[in-house]
Amino acid sequence: MKYIEVVFAFYDVENGPVCDMQTLVAARDIAASLAGEIGFDSFVETENGMKGYILEEIFHKNTLDDCLADFPIHNIRIEYTYGEAEDKNWNEAWENEGFEPVNIDNKCIIHDTINIPEGTDSMVNILIDAKQAFGTGNHETTRMIVSTMMQADIEGKRILDCGCGTGILSILAAKRGAAQVTGYDIDEWSVSNTEHNASLNGVEERIEVLLGDANVLTHVSGVFDIIIANINRNTLIADMPRFKEILASGGKMILSGFYEEDIKMLVEEAERMGMELVGQKTDNGWAMIVLTSQPL
Repeated sequence: MKYIEVVFAFYDVENGPVCDMQTLVAARDIAASLAGEIGFDSFVETENGMKGYILEEIFHKNTLDDCLADFPIHNIRIEYTYGEAEDKNWNEAWENEGFEPVNIDNKCIIHDTINIPEGTDSMVNILIDAKQAFGTGNHETTRMIVSTMMQADIEGKRILDCGCGTGILSILAAKRGAAQVTGYDIDEWSVSNTEHNASLNGVEERIEVLLGDANVLTHVSGVFDIIIANINRNTLIADMPRFKEILASGGKMILSGFYEEDIKMLVEEAERMGMELVGQKTDNGWAMIVLTSQPL
């Protein structure tokens, strides 16, 4: 797996490099949000901008140019350079230290192999050995989905986890009694990490993990009772028709990975396909929606 490193620099059109910290922070946040919608998955701050990282196979300069063309802070000019990123594990130090256990609604506790909590026998315990994959429970989107899944009827259901990352949502579904869970991810690290974590949690026999994007679903038979996707807005809109095709009548989609202002766009797209909004949450500007298909 190879990454492209893009170095972004922000300039005031009249005064050169952006020096005002408030403006710089806003510019970084907006640029990261826009870049995230086209596949960038991590960012590092620099003195007058940031570095972004995206899989080589999905990086296209023209797409990035189009993404930044209508930057909403009109007095800001963005320049960037790019090249192949150094081939190393960017999360190595974090992996060695682990992460603090994440308690979600006192119903689910997510922890790693280093920081093991005590007194959590009454909660669903999920053990995550994160390896360059998104999903430790720390992010708002993951917390909202986990909270929703803890309230959902999952027993005996067939679950699809789109963009499975570390496998945290697949594992939760299996631990809550799902009959079968299928996950997929475009990142081979994530696929192997999901398989590894499923084994750590003793649910590997009920979780199938595929490498690829939504196109891999053409090789999956049958329909799903619940489809979970924690991916960016544009990918959700592009893949939603395919999700609808394989969603059981009366089934649900739990979608996150986008901002509060994106809810309207996603709901309108869902309604065009005969879906209905039945729930939503927001947390620190991030959003999650629950859709249901109309029973036949």
